[in-house]
Amino acid sequence: MVWLGPYPDVLLADLPDTAAGPEARYEAREAVSLAFITALQLLPPRQRAALILCDVLDFPARQVAEMLDATEQSVASALKRARATLAREAPKPDQPPAAAHSPAEQELLGLLVQAFENSDVQALVALMTDDVWVRMPPLPLEYQGRELAARFFGTIAFRGGRRYRLVPTRANGQPAFGVYLLDPLTGVPHAFGLFAITLAGDRVSAVTRFDSGIFGKFGLPRTLAD
Repeated sequence: MVWLGPYPDVLLADLPDTAAGPEARYEAREAVSLAFITALQLLPPRQRAALILCDVLDFPARQVAEMLDATEQSVASALKRARATLAREAPKPDQPPAAAHSPAEQELLGLLVQAFENSDVQALVALMTDDVWVRMPPLPLEYQGRELAARFFGTIAFRGGRRYRLVPTRANGQPAFGVYLLDPLTGVPHAFGLFAITLAGDRVSAVTRFDSGIFGKFGLPRTLAD
């Protein structure tokens, strides 16, 4: 699989309670984040298994070695390399995001929706961190920084007077939106893509767009009523 798609938050409640112990390296929220999942895909299978079993599920190295039919030394080595890759590819934001559904989060997301639906590039970019990422997996297109983000939205996303409608949802413990492109002739909003939003403090640190083929998993319709 080239890319693992986003997971609806509504389905997370159906997962069994496997809360990690107090020594676990990663909290549940971080372990389902897009940054964490993205970094996992860069790891070789043995390193990925060691990281999840030891740092997410909090199994002791001895037990993980038995699971993987390996020595404790090889597990420790795989874990060390996996942690180094994760630290490099999925660094933690300097500022933690506002709590889910909190007034601070809702205020920021409200401004984001307003800017996007008004095709206001300047207002949109003002809500982003200086090193914001704009990604569109599995396409190998990435834009980092406000300047490139502004160029992308101004010349590609909003080209030709394109207008959108956003419907809120959540994915991987993060705010997300079903994005609908308005038909220029009929004005009917049609499914365009799902945007997962990564927050850092009171700013947007990443916008990750996924294809609209996953709308069904999120209970999102293909078109919106007028």
